[in-house]
Amino acid sequence: MATTKTVYRSKIGLPPGTLVHIGKKKTDKVVISVFDYDPENLFEKKDIAPEECASLKDKATVTWINVDGLHDVEKIGKLGKAYNIHALLLEDILNTRHRPKVEFYDEHTFFTFKMIGFDKHKTQITREQVSIILGNNNVISFQERPGDIFDVIRDRIRNKKGKVREKGAGYLVYLLVDIVVDHYFIITEHISERLEELEADILDRPDEGTLGVLQDFKKDLISLRRAIYPIREAISNLSKEADEDTAKYFRDLYDHAIQVSESLETYKDMVSGLKDLYLSSISHQMNKVMQVLTIMATIFIPLTFIAGIYGMNFEVMPELKWKYGYFGVWVLMAIIFIGMLFFFKRKKWF
Repeated sequence: MATTKTVYRSKIGLPPGTLVHIGKKKTDKVVISVFDYDPENLFEKKDIAPEECASLKDKATVTWINVDGLHDVEKIGKLGKAYNIHALLLEDILNTRHRPKVEFYDEHTFFTFKMIGFDKHKTQITREQVSIILGNNNVISFQERPGDIFDVIRDRIRNKKGKVREKGAGYLVYLLVDIVVDHYFIITEHISERLEELEADILDRPDEGTLGVLQDFKKDLISLRRAIYPIREAISNLSKEADEDTAKYFRDLYDHAIQVSESLETYKDMVSGLKDLYLSSISHQMNKVMQVLTIMATIFIPLTFIAGIYGMNFEVMPELKWKYGYFGVWVLMAIIFIGMLFFFKRKKWF
């Protein structure tokens, strides 16, 4: 599999708008599915050809075309041609490393952002680029892999739940972005719970691996910040261009995006605080060890002094001929040992 660096290098010298997929291949086959609906009727088809989608372009009904997979450049190019999508716009869609943004064209509004999830099996945060093109009565969404959080919206369309069948294409875009932002909250909740567990571990039993976990958290937060922060500005621009009925939904969504961003800032500060707490805990443990060693050394100083005196090899020394001298020295050492322990205890040094 070609690396991202190799793909970037292969684009050098190519004309602007040349379609090259940049990113990992996350599905074997690129599948195009269609929902075409109004309040009374619904047409649904999976694995439709790009040429068939062209017939739905000018219908009065709302058409949602979803593309799972981005590596089939030819198929995506045909779909872009059917809906008069500019080559530069398609180039941005195929670049999965693109920064979230919104752009307005004569016939389309283009919005690209990151879908954030959590892989429970690998216990890691996942990222997927999602691009949306909003036309007059049509919405085209591009994803890197099949099977996603949009199934809830598909269920609403099929079963006439909520207002989606009664609203226009702009409301559908709001629903798609809203469910992605809602999942941002799930990720922030997971981060919050994990940070609380780390805090408890640091207070109870900090080890060398804790610092590595905190560093990984810092990298994840930086990556999430890079993915989520730009979406605030994009949603704000969408709300300004939408009709008044849809704009109020986007304004509410903008508040949610602000809340997620503020949570990330809080967690970033928490990681820094936990790092300081870890270093303080390690230092505190070291101080406790040094305190015990110092007390032990202090206790043995007078005992070593006594032993040193009676270990001298002079012939004439007091107590050398004393019958109970050996036992007397042991008693004296025991009294000094117990007395110093009692003294340290009263001083609350241990």
